[in-house]
Amino acid sequence: MYDVLIAVDDDEARATAQARAVADLPSADDDVTAHLCHVFTDNPEGASVNQLAAVRRAREALEAAGVSVAHHEASGDPGPEIVAAAAEVDADAICVSGRKRRPSGKAVFGSVTQDVILSSDLPVFTVPKPTPE
Repeated sequence: MYDVLIAVDDDEARATAQARAVADLPSADDDVTAHLCHVFTDNPEGASVNQLAAVRRAREALEAAGVSVAHHEASGDPGPEIVAAAAEVDADAICVSGRKRRPSGKAVFGSVTQDVILSSDLPVFTVPKPTPE
C-alpha cells in the first residue's frame, strides 16, 4: 500500500489536477490511498474538510479512478501542518500544487509549497494548476 497526502487549498482546478496526478500513479486503483488534507488558517464557522468544494472535486476524481480516499484536516500554519499531517497518516509522499507565476518568479515556488519541500523528509511532488481551455 502506498499513501499519498494531497495538500488541498480552496482552488478546485488545482485540487482536481492533483487528484488526477495521484490517480495516474502506477497501480493507483489497487495500491494507493489518497489522504485529502486541508489546513484551515481561519475557520470561525467550524467548517469541515468534507464541506470544501475543492476537496469534493478531488475526491470525485479519485473515486472515479478507483483510488481509495481518506480525509484529514488541520488548523494553523499550512506548511508545518501539512508536514505533520503526512507524518500522522504515515504518508509515503506529499502532493502539493504550484501556482502560476510570472517569468521572474518561476524559479521560486509559492511559500507553502516551498516550506513543505524544504521541511519534509518525504518525496514531495508538485502539480501545476491547469491552464484554462
